[in-house]
Amino acid sequence: MQLHTREWGSGDRAAVLIHGIMADSQCWWRVGPALAERGYRVIAVDLPGHGGSPRADDYTPGLLAASVLESVPPEPELAIGHSLGGLTLGRAVERLKPRRAVYSDPAFRLPVLDTGEPMTDLMAQAAGLTAEQIAAMHPGFSAEEVAVEVEMLKLWDPRTALSLGKSAGADLTPPVAVPSLVQVADPSFLVPPAFQEELVRLGFEVRTVKGAEHTIHRHLFEEFMTGLEGWI
Repeated sequence: MQLHTREWGSGDRAAVLIHGIMADSQCWWRVGPALAERGYRVIAVDLPGHGGSPRADDYTPGLLAASVLESVPPEPELAIGHSLGGLTLGRAVERLKPRRAVYSDPAFRLPVLDTGEPMTDLMAQAAGLTAEQIAAMHPGFSAEEVAVEVEMLKLWDPRTALSLGKSAGADLTPPVAVPSLVQVADPSFLVPPAFQEELVRLGFEVRTVKGAEHTIHRHLFEEFMTGLEGWI
């Protein structure tokens, strides 16, 4: 599936950005220009069912990864995936072959609630959230971030969340195929301390962004960028 993309910069080094569930390439509105200033040509995708990309009958991690591979240049200098984007990057990393991979609070293990319900099922209810509700849920968001969230939700197919529920409870941690950083929120419901220790044993570098909520690059942008020093 060919994906809609958004680009910043014209440098000779490519950087690929992959957003999380419910979002799209708009969420990188500060990260894209910042990387472009560092000499990157930045390509941000809209995953299937998000933004301007096509819809599908089913949204599997395999489909997401294959669609990214079809839509971005191979062997980029840098690839960053947030949440579901981290899971997607992990499924694609051995074929994409970036020089460096950054997984920002990645959804390698989609949670199952105590009720037995996949957490992604609850996310499907977010499609109609208002700006006021989003601001209440994310008190650290600027007015600009709230407005971006409203626009992204309008373009999101909530069936993506229901489809991904089939993968809840599975361990989709990728191999360390290239030098890899896992950036973690504080606290992280997707990458708790025991999992962080496991990732270090597997060969990932793990860094925590103190005080950051799950969408680190949107909540604490400056801290997000500082946390990538040496990787970008």
